[in-house]
Amino acid sequence: MAADAPTHWADQIARRVISTRGDKPAYVVASGVAPSGTVTIGHLREVITAELVARALRALGKEVRFIFSWDDFDAFRKVPKNLPQQEMLAAHLRKPLADVPDPYGTHDSYAAHFEGSLEEPLRAVCEVPSYRYQASEHRAGSYAAGIRTALAARGKIVEVLNEHRTEPLPDPWWPIAAFSRVDGTDDTTILRWDGEWTVHFRDMDGEERAVDLRDGPSIKLHWRIDWPMRWAHEQVDFEPAGKDHLTAGGSYDTGVAIAEQVYGSAPPVSLLYGDIGIKGGRGRISSSSGEVVTIEKMLTIYQPEVLRYQFASTRPNAEFVVSFDTDVLKLYEDYDRSERTYFGLEEMGEKKAARERRIYELSQLGDPPSTAPRQVTFRHLCNLLQVRGGDIEQTLASLGASDDTRLRRRARCAWEWVSGHAPEEMRFRLQPVEADPPPLNDAERQAMAQLCEAVGKAEEGTLADDPSKALSAEIYAIAERLGIEPKQLFATTYQVLIGKERGPRLAEFMLLAGVEKLAPLLTRAAAGQA
Repeated sequence: MAADAPTHWADQIARRVISTRGDKPAYVVASGVAPSGTVTIGHLREVITAELVARALRALGKEVRFIFSWDDFDAFRKVPKNLPQQEMLAAHLRKPLADVPDPYGTHDSYAAHFEGSLEEPLRAVCEVPSYRYQASEHRAGSYAAGIRTALAARGKIVEVLNEHRTEPLPDPWWPIAAFSRVDGTDDTTILRWDGEWTVHFRDMDGEERAVDLRDGPSIKLHWRIDWPMRWAHEQVDFEPAGKDHLTAGGSYDTGVAIAEQVYGSAPPVSLLYGDIGIKGGRGRISSSSGEVVTIEKMLTIYQPEVLRYQFASTRPNAEFVVSFDTDVLKLYEDYDRSERTYFGLEEMGEKKAARERRIYELSQLGDPPSTAPRQVTFRHLCNLLQVRGGDIEQTLASLGASDDTRLRRRARCAWEWVSGHAPEEMRFRLQPVEADPPPLNDAERQAMAQLCEAVGKAEEGTLADDPSKALSAEIYAIAERLGIEPKQLFATTYQVLIGKERGPRLAEFMLLAGVEKLAPLLTRAAAGQA
């Protein structure tokens, strides 16, 4: 798509970044979270919002460095309800997240466990950023100069923060915290700074200790100062944020003032992204509450590009819910329509079509396919798979698509959804051949025999050019000939084939299953065998 057609919000933001930050050859786009608990689909919104803007900047011919900060030097404040070893974790409260043991015992630390739970699935759904691990950066002394600058401007920082507080900060107040050398917690008191590199603090055991900022293992800026310090350090041009940061007087507002007045740096352009909830849940997804939906879980139901589509097609400040019910079908249908529009296979108004084409581009992890991929609807795959008992390879073979890796991925998602999440009325399986058929009267037995013959003719194409339409008409004709109410014939046929009184559209379903699978069941029922 031409770079001069800003049809998408990411393109509009990219232009705002350039106009606000100046026309530079390269830009820095940043994102980040604290690994304080299970990484959720809500965290993915933070990352993808940043990544989409990075891609839009590249579409304008700009170089982009996309960085992601793991705030694993933050203190561990609360034990999430959904984690094991609650007592063990509670014993490590107020230590840096990077120093808390992994409750699962699979990683070097609590932080590393949850960092890995984002980094691994992120490869499938998003550009991999350049990661910054804040505990390592602090302990390497990377921010010593930035911390020293904040200490020197302590009075100005207090002035900025007090503008947005109902109660003024206490005196004395320091922009830093120190982690204890006794138990590793932040249960310490800052005493003084020598004006150069040394900070003195009282440790939890009552002893006074001194630390050189350049050694870095103990001192950390409070969040409202740490954020603008890192903007200046990394020269960040764009970073999205949640509404808790972007409310009036929030950490972005104070960060702007601190960036400009303390660090002499222009703040990055920001963008509010909305919360994500769980359909039927109690509100937004939260790691600390234990009500979570992980990225891995979402990827069992959604192809990566369909998951990206949900973000790319929604304005970032709009809240939405994730769902595993029939909304899944709608999202796949919307994505398929967008794909057909991109390849000129479906028409709509030019303005809307331009928007859909751009959304489709941004939904792909890399470049879009050069030709239109084969489409098999998610709903159709669900039915095909159920007819074949979940056998993905057999299903793909029936479609002549054994080598289609994209369709195989969709089939895996379809089987996961229909077998674990679909409403009961959408689930079915063919009765085993040895199953006893339901008791039928003479007319119903004749109907089963005639249905078997009709399915065979429809498969051969001898009924009409449209087998599904022709078979549907023939089902009604059979009911009329034999004096059976159509509704009763449908219910009886479903009972014979899937053991239920309702099921998918009968003609389509019978053609999907094929006469080879249906004939033994229909013939046995027609013969009245039990």
